[in-house]
Amino acid sequence: MGGRRGVTSQASTVRGLLILGYTIASRAAVLVSTLIIVAPAAVAQAQDGPIAPIAAVTLVPHRAVYELSLDQTRGDSQISAVRGRIVYDFGGNACDGYSLEFRQLSQLESGDGKVSTSDLHSTTWEGGDAKKFKFTSQNFVDENLVNAVDGQAEHGATATAVDLTKPEHKTLSLDPAVVFPTEHMVRAIAAGLTGKNVLSFPVFDGSETGDKVFNTLTVVGHKIAPNSHQHDDAAANEPKLANVARWPVTISYFGGDKAAESGEITPDYAIGFELYQNGISRALSLDYNDFVVTGKLTSLEFKPVKPCH
Repeated sequence: MGGRRGVTSQASTVRGLLILGYTIASRAAVLVSTLIIVAPAAVAQAQDGPIAPIAAVTLVPHRAVYELSLDQTRGDSQISAVRGRIVYDFGGNACDGYSLEFRQLSQLESGDGKVSTSDLHSTTWEGGDAKKFKFTSQNFVDENLVNAVDGQAEHGATATAVDLTKPEHKTLSLDPAVVFPTEHMVRAIAAGLTGKNVLSFPVFDGSETGDKVFNTLTVVGHKIAPNSHQHDDAAANEPKLANVARWPVTISYFGGDKAAESGEITPDYAIGFELYQNGISRALSLDYNDFVVTGKLTSLEFKPVKPCH
């Protein structure tokens, strides 16, 4: 994230967090018990073809706070410290759709002592049937607005139509196979439940300039045993998570025409996290190639469930 990358990586983090709980899913990430919202039956697309539909995935409305810090640097990275916080507020249900209020405030310090502050606000909504997606965001760097995005997307039979009003009026016709953030997360959970470990598909989340599609490679590991992978975080002693399945997940994002093929092409960036079956996420790792940021879950609030009518 040295220099210009320090600005653009903040929008990339939104994509990661959307799948984590909103979801990347997004968002989303995402960043995502015993509280139940019934989502539509999930069908995950793996590299070797679709897997069979499974029982409905359940998502829980919640508010999570993650504290950010620098984990490591690589190569000639100029980043010497990262401090910040992500507030991730997810709600809704399968009837009304799923909403996400997301804010990330970050300070990046370079080796010469220069500090840059970014403040990213994002609001998204995705239909419970994963057919419609609305998104808006503003990104401030050192209190100056550097970009704003506003638009919506809808799946059709032959294309996914995108209508942008910011940063400029534009319409796009995308591949009908693109996946929105919440559906991405649901597919990752479905893969964990059915034992699939590799998913590959294009994702559209409205981040950055609102007109980009990223090819993704999602790897879902074996289910984590309840008493292993212990963390000193807000989920550690949460009784509502004690018997909820979780999996280690890594998502690699490839921009442009890069194919999401493991081991052949370096991704633009990758995120890692532990994903609970209800969409809550912990132990974030945001890898931007020349440096890695970790996100510790420091606060977790379960919100009231609004039943479908």
